[in-house]
Amino acid sequence: MKSLFSKSLSGKNAAIAFTSFVVLLTALGVFFFEGSKKTVAITLNGEEKVVKTHAGTVKELLDELDVAAHSKDYLHPKAHNKVTNNLKVVWKQAKQVTIVKDNEGKTIWTTAGSVAELLNEQKIELNEHDKITPGPQAAIESKMNIGIHTAFRLSLVDGGKKQKVWSTSTTVADFLTQQGVELSELDRVEPSLTDSIKENGTVNVIRVEKVTDVVEEPVDFAVITKKDDRMPKGKENVITPGKQGLVSKQYQVVLENGKEVSRKLISEQTLAMKKDQVVAVGTKETALQVSRGSETGTEYYVTATAYTAYCNGCSGRTATGFNLRANPNAKIIAVDPRVIPLGTKVYVEGYGYAVAADTGGAIKGNKIDLFMSSKSDAYRWGRKQVKIKILK
Repeated sequence: MKSLFSKSLSGKNAAIAFTSFVVLLTALGVFFFEGSKKTVAITLNGEEKVVKTHAGTVKELLDELDVAAHSKDYLHPKAHNKVTNNLKVVWKQAKQVTIVKDNEGKTIWTTAGSVAELLNEQKIELNEHDKITPGPQAAIESKMNIGIHTAFRLSLVDGGKKQKVWSTSTTVADFLTQQGVELSELDRVEPSLTDSIKENGTVNVIRVEKVTDVVEEPVDFAVITKKDDRMPKGKENVITPGKQGLVSKQYQVVLENGKEVSRKLISEQTLAMKKDQVVAVGTKETALQVSRGSETGTEYYVTATAYTAYCNGCSGRTATGFNLRANPNAKIIAVDPRVIPLGTKVYVEGYGYAVAADTGGAIKGNKIDLFMSSKSDAYRWGRKQVKIKILK
């Protein structure tokens, strides 16, 4: 009995010992397996971590981490490089981006983190007036569209004031909005709001306004003539003096850039009525019509010049009251009354029969001035020495 118990105990001890040996061998295997792994610092899209791996190459390492690397991605070191202890691996996933610059687009792959980095990567330089959407600080996303509008110079004329400005607009309406230009209902723009704008072009904003202008204007009176056969021919006498009227006129005035371009009469109101002037005009023939009469009078030579009814300082009436302007064909001479009395009938060589009916400041002694109907006749006469005959 004792013998059987001893044998049974020995068998159990052997089994325990074998099991312990197997566990030890397994532990040692795991220890040696884990100990043989290489430590690698890897950065995946900016996220850093440390891993232990038996991978032989960088590609195998990425496969272990379920990272599907694309040929456009950034990977350092390269996929075929061997993995060594304390190796540093950096992987950035490339993203597809479309850049549209001034309506010309291209699609690229990039590992840039922001729009600014992408512009630097693509060697795209912008000035302060260019417009980019989204902005430079925006993060790059897959299948992102980036719009770039290059600014150009053009002229803006607003209300007649011209200035040079930068713009990235495509239409006139967008340009005015970008420049902060507001339009009133009547304002006009050249070219039209829907037209495209071009580099070195001009956008002209014409400020239009309508105002009301009230003006008081005089109304001239008419001159009504009445024949009077009791008055000498050519003599005039005012019977009823004329008086101007006054009217108030209201105009609608259109101004463009402050200058008047049109005026339309809206209303008219009479403030004072005009009063026509009535003038009596003599029709009685005067005794100044010269006939030959007797030609047996005194003859002598005088210096003769000529004048008209419209000469400088002339009133059109003679010293005896005769109206020269109403009688342009009259034969009248101006004389020195001390030599030839007024009213004397004479015959002037080269001029004809005439009446001494006028005087002149420069007519002294043996000088006379002949009345001519026109300046051209007076100039042709000039100054002459002529013979004059006093008629009886």
